[in-house]
Amino acid sequence: MEAGERHFGDDLASAVERSGNPVVVGLDPRWEQLPAGFTSSAGDSISKRAEAYLQFCKEVIDVVAPLVPAVKPQAAFFEECGAAGMTALAEVIAYARSRGLLIIFDGKRNDIGSTAEAYARGILGRDGQSGWEADAVTVSPYLGADSVVPFVEVAKGRGAGLFVLVKTSNPGSHMLQDQLVGQRPLYRQVAEYVETLSEDTVGKRGYGIVGAVVGATYPKQLAELRTAMPQTWFLVPGFGSQGGTAEDVAAAFDQRGLGAVVNNSRGIIFAHNRSPYRERFGDAGWQTAVEAATREMIAQLRAETAAGKLRAQP
Repeated sequence: MEAGERHFGDDLASAVERSGNPVVVGLDPRWEQLPAGFTSSAGDSISKRAEAYLQFCKEVIDVVAPLVPAVKPQAAFFEECGAAGMTALAEVIAYARSRGLLIIFDGKRNDIGSTAEAYARGILGRDGQSGWEADAVTVSPYLGADSVVPFVEVAKGRGAGLFVLVKTSNPGSHMLQDQLVGQRPLYRQVAEYVETLSEDTVGKRGYGIVGAVVGATYPKQLAELRTAMPQTWFLVPGFGSQGGTAEDVAAAFDQRGLGAVVNNSRGIIFAHNRSPYRERFGDAGWQTAVEAATREMIAQLRAETAAGKLRAQP
């Protein structure tokens, strides 16, 4: 299929339905939390750390690829390892793609004009269209429309998408995002703009290619924004380690169980470090813990949200 025939909003809907759930697994390889087998021989070598991150993420992907529609590599943890880390990130993305997963590149990129366009051209588009070959990228909107439009234009031409930060899951988000502009908080102003972009790029499944990042840790605002943004896909962080629950994210979905994908990073990939998985599987059984945590999240979302209407896993 040619890039012009693809539509990220439609592709995401198909991937969610095919998997039977909206779970996104965040690939955030934190050195201090890796299973001991990955850290014992690396020492202080940055290149060895990058190799460990690559192998760890590939083994996570081996577990979750049959279960979920997408993964979200967090670029910062790879960038920490310099050039070797960037090489590892590229290989992680390629491996995830080979396993049939959609790739959300979490870099929260932001700039204006030709620089924003260069970011977009470098990240977005598969099959040799870009250097990173991601399906979508996270974008900060706080330089204004001329920092977002270049991403939209590149995404439209390459069958890709983006997720714009609207109401993020971190406790400090209120400092700017909740400030009143006129009679409405700033996040509502951003939401209105993103919904306009979604309306302009809406596909056959009712959603555009421009999504919104809306945190699970603010369920009231999540419900408010779902009503205000009916044609916008939500990427919902904050589930699990940050305290968000299935009940908290229930309002993010439409009646079909579509409209939102829910990210879980540490709670899945480092499940072996927390109860009850630590006691059940230990460090040596970390992959089994990843699978158990993923299946538990899927079950919770099916039980507490409209995602239960999606086709069940075989």
